[in-house]
Amino acid sequence: MNESPGSIRDYIRPKKLQPTVFWRIAEDIPRPLNTALVITSIGAPLLLWWLVTTFGNIDPKFLPSPAKVMEAFGRLWSTRELLKDTVASLWRVGVGFILAAAFSIPIGVLMGSFASIRALLEPLFGLMRYMPAPAFIPLLILYLGIGEEPKITLIFIGVFFFNSLMVMDTVKFVSKDLIEATYILGGDRKQALLQVIFPHVLPGIIDACRINLAAAWQLVIVSELIAATEGLGRRISVAGRFLRTDEIFVGLIVIGVIGLSFDLFFQYLLRVSCKWTTQKR
Repeated sequence: MNESPGSIRDYIRPKKLQPTVFWRIAEDIPRPLNTALVITSIGAPLLLWWLVTTFGNIDPKFLPSPAKVMEAFGRLWSTRELLKDTVASLWRVGVGFILAAAFSIPIGVLMGSFASIRALLEPLFGLMRYMPAPAFIPLLILYLGIGEEPKITLIFIGVFFFNSLMVMDTVKFVSKDLIEATYILGGDRKQALLQVIFPHVLPGIIDACRINLAAAWQLVIVSELIAATEGLGRRISVAGRFLRTDEIFVGLIVIGVIGLSFDLFFQYLLRVSCKWTTQKR
């Protein structure tokens, strides 16, 4: 009886290690297992939270129960306060992040493609990267006042330099063989940049934006301390001042859910726009 040949991994896998579905390096896992692990990653902390608050005799001011948090969520949602805060934070993060991405992606591509641009900008960007964005708050208030401008600018500063350098690193390691092949086939520098380099590094650019969006949400909390009247950061700050811990949890969970939704959107965007990266091998 002829047996179907196995994959090359079956031949090169160390014989001393027992092959299991869970521990196979760089291989997909079955969909049922993937679903079970995803549910466990969310369900286990929720179950632990419920057990601790139910049987742990903990003061609700320090750790409210899930029921108390849901009650606070319903209260804030019914008064439309939570909706207003969420919309305000979404707008600030959206404007600041989109502006940062719109400038950082082309600059990062140029820095990664041309050593001259890299030598000109990388030292400055490397210097700015180590300056904490919240340290600019006094200057932003002095230059831009206390309106929306300093809040959006703070998010822009916190995302722009990191995103530029991450995109640069993605472009910098594009194989030179691809560039040389473009020239051999009659392509020029513009075609090499737009039709070879950019499509090749697009998955890395999407991943860089996905990662740095988290930084934007972290900075919105700080930005909304600048005389904000609405926003999830302000909601958390006010709740902390009056020891309304259940409202703090509401704000944190809403930010987490929104962030996870955007993360899933970027993963979907990666699958749709860069299908070759998700094809089975």
